[in-house]
Amino acid sequence: MSHKKLPKTIVGVAISGPSSKYVVDTIVEAEQEGIPAVWLTSGGGSGDSLSVLAAAAARTSEILLGTSIMRIWSRHPVTTAEQVSTISSIAPGRFRLGLGSGINSTVERTFGVRFHSPMTHIREYMHIVRSLLHNGSVSFQGRYYTAHSELTGISDDVPVMSSALGPKSYEMAGKFADGAISWVTPHSYATGEALTILQESSNAAERPTPPLILHVALCVTDDMSEGKRGVRSRLGYFPTIPFYSNMFARAGFLNSAQLGWTDEMIESILVCGTECQASQQLDFLFATGASEILVSVVSDPGKHASISRSMRFVSDYYKKLNS
Repeated sequence: MSHKKLPKTIVGVAISGPSSKYVVDTIVEAEQEGIPAVWLTSGGGSGDSLSVLAAAAARTSEILLGTSIMRIWSRHPVTTAEQVSTISSIAPGRFRLGLGSGINSTVERTFGVRFHSPMTHIREYMHIVRSLLHNGSVSFQGRYYTAHSELTGISDDVPVMSSALGPKSYEMAGKFADGAISWVTPHSYATGEALTILQESSNAAERPTPPLILHVALCVTDDMSEGKRGVRSRLGYFPTIPFYSNMFARAGFLNSAQLGWTDEMIESILVCGTECQASQQLDFLFATGASEILVSVVSDPGKHASISRSMRFVSDYYKKLNS
């Protein structure tokens, strides 16, 4: 089996767009620009993330491809393992699977399921997928999932990660996942309380602490207010979602569901400034506990030059770290 040796420090980019073709083309361009990793969300309007990444895998040769996140309700875990194995065979050593529950109201409306016990659902789902990908077989009867299956051509180099927001999700990731992926989370909370929980739970399970992939809003600009406008434009609804407002409260930002984004909240998730300033801020995040950084590029709507500047910065910063 071919195993890709990962670089020691990774800064990846969340990709979104109006169509599947646009996203695949953007991933190809990102590889050409020297960006080491890309991530796709579920339900972003650009098609099924696994299908899009399969197409991207066939058109690229080096860039890491991942989901952040794939909602578990969309397919049975055996089907997911089969699809991931297919992608991994096209792009050996380059695929990373991030799983999550998604937002309860969206999941219930989209899939017609009752959203409940998300941690148990994710834990069982992850067990089935990891068993198939890493061991080639699974025989499992859980509370919500049953699976008795075998998988040929296993891909034991595919990490199966989980989304992480509150304490329970970091605890579960520490015990069972190959990584914890934050999203729209204050950096000090993720590298403070959350990372401590991740470390303590993995120690209790007598396993290495899985990496913390820290989500960061990024705007490389000479206009410091552009980053704040970009967050409000691209990530505007997150503070009103109960799961996120509870997390923000733990991080010290009360009543986010009513207040929405305050300048202080935005500053807690944003890396913004010139190339030199952004580089110093990312250096600090790595120094305080982030294993890897996942950026969402934000800017004034339609300001393509600013987006291009931020993307070039990611490539240059990655090259500097790994030179």
